[in-house]
Amino acid sequence: MNIEQARYNMVEQQIRPWDVLDQDVLDLLFKVRREDFVPEAHRTLAFVDMEIPLGHGQTMWTPKLEARAIQELDIRATDRVLEIGTGSGYLTALLASRAAGVVSIDIFPEFTAAATQKLRAHGFDNVVLHTADAALDWPDDAGFDVIVLTGSTPLLSDALLHRLKVGGRLFAITGEAPVMQAQLITCTAPGATRSTTLFETCVAPLINAPHPAVFVF
Repeated sequence: MNIEQARYNMVEQQIRPWDVLDQDVLDLLFKVRREDFVPEAHRTLAFVDMEIPLGHGQTMWTPKLEARAIQELDIRATDRVLEIGTGSGYLTALLASRAAGVVSIDIFPEFTAAATQKLRAHGFDNVVLHTADAALDWPDDAGFDVIVLTGSTPLLSDALLHRLKVGGRLFAITGEAPVMQAQLITCTAPGATRSTTLFETCVAPLINAPHPAVFVF
């Protein structure tokens, strides 16, 4: 396989047609080698428009979803980022390429260990990884400019929203299968947010994500 041709085809045939037009984002996809973060057994699928299995019922997002999320978040060089769900570490690498620092949390220690190794190999020294359950909250008094949930959630945790600094952005996929919505939530003032629905999609749920209360009559 001609890897560079496959990468070019991924960008031009999958990602650009999905309204990812920010040239800085497109350039980033050529710099951060996606194939290095894909499990070895699925390496040949690194540039295919599909979710790649990671184990534990989790998957890598499709390339176009990764790119679209990075574009919509409009990450700045001074931003501090929280990622809920490290997974393969590839999205972590994309975030770290644009931000001042990334805190990434995953509930599976195997994912944290593998991502740590890969990120170090690629020279990312602005990422701190933790093994924990952060579906509802990640205590941090400093707050974050950007928060990304890599698993879907029926409800957004209020606690996570409160971790956003004013001007901060949160990307989440909300709802339940088969139809979910990608949303960008912006903190407009202390305790106030604005939500924009970006597109419909469907991804694996975030483990222990909050659900609506069930009323029994």
